[in-house]
Amino acid sequence: MDTHTTSAPAPTPSPRCCIAGGGPAGMVLGLLLARAGVPVVVLEKHLDFLRDFRGDTVHPSTLEVLHELGLLDAFLQRPHNRIEELRGTYEGRGVTIADFRRLPTHARFLVLMPQWEFLDFMCDEAQRYPGFELWTDAEAVGLLQDKGRVNGVKVRVGARSPDSGGPKDIELHASLIVAADGRHSTLRDAAALPHISYGAPIDVLWMRIPKLAGDPEATGGHIAAGHLLVTLNRGDYWQCAFVIRKGGSAELQSRGVAAFHAEIARIAPFFATRLPEALPDWEAVKLLEVTVDRLESWSCPGLLCIGDAAHAMSPVGGVGINLAVQDAVAAANLLSASLAGSATDKEIDNLLPQLQRRREWPVRVTQAAQRLVQDRVLMPVLSRKAAASTAPRPMPWALRLLGRWPWLRTLPARAVGIGVRAEHVQSPRA
Repeated sequence: MDTHTTSAPAPTPSPRCCIAGGGPAGMVLGLLLARAGVPVVVLEKHLDFLRDFRGDTVHPSTLEVLHELGLLDAFLQRPHNRIEELRGTYEGRGVTIADFRRLPTHARFLVLMPQWEFLDFMCDEAQRYPGFELWTDAEAVGLLQDKGRVNGVKVRVGARSPDSGGPKDIELHASLIVAADGRHSTLRDAAALPHISYGAPIDVLWMRIPKLAGDPEATGGHIAAGHLLVTLNRGDYWQCAFVIRKGGSAELQSRGVAAFHAEIARIAPFFATRLPEALPDWEAVKLLEVTVDRLESWSCPGLLCIGDAAHAMSPVGGVGINLAVQDAVAAANLLSASLAGSATDKEIDNLLPQLQRRREWPVRVTQAAQRLVQDRVLMPVLSRKAAASTAPRPMPWALRLLGRWPWLRTLPARAVGIGVRAEHVQSPRA
């Protein structure tokens, strides 16, 4: 896959904006700023986008942004699966949880697409504009400051390329630095921006299980025997998330991988025969330690944080990418005219708090909803012991309502697919 990247470039004129992190937030913001005529450099610490990601869902709100940019049809030419409904099972009984077909968007479905395809598409489109550069094997490792204002980043290049001659640090100056480098953001730590941590009572184990003929097709969740398993249909395999209590990975591993196979088989019996080959050892299982936090201030002079760097989300609802893209759209709407024009550093700095005022309320509402689901839904499920009786437990009232009145399924579809205060593209095309 050709990602059209520039690795460890020669000295270059300072861009107007430097974005640390080539994930969804960084690439969408890079595209929108370049489209508005802003010279921008995106730093990606890896050599390319070809690696496994845990978040591969593209929500209707993001698809709406692509529609507004005139890119939706081209985007949907990339390999993907469409999900019009989210379904699940409770103690073996099927239930439809969300129906996206009633949403007020042009794309009334959720897309499962490998994130490298999404990022590569964004890179292809951004490369159409002369002011865009993507540096690969280029990691932002520190901030540069002058008179108390961030005015650049220290970039480590060549750390992952075998023929680079070894890593070296270079300095890159810009009028604005954007930290889009994830929940373990180096730049937000370097700026010592304080954050509020809510903790989380859960962790998630991620794994791949081959998909066979005769498997159910639906993406959704399965609750049984005190466990929760989320299965994402990726065409020829299932991307699975097994929810556990916080810190419970070591105890689970101590019981052995065969016991883990048995627990998965109790939840999703159709997986039973393929688990020994699909998950032969714990190396095939990846741990995501869930954190939920939010910066008290998303910016300081010369620096802006967006996406997970500003607010780490729970995996509940899979809305982290959605929030990150919305941040990027709002940031471009707010900043593109000033960055493309002759605004002074002070004028740019005065705009930065406005992004937090715009985006913090949706983040607060979403995180509150996620914490409610964690505490009131997931923890009771995980605390439940496998029933001694074979009689099925009564289905929770919320699931019964979704089964009785199909129109209610639009509510979770809207919460997951659109979220709170959806952003629309207002930044200009130069």
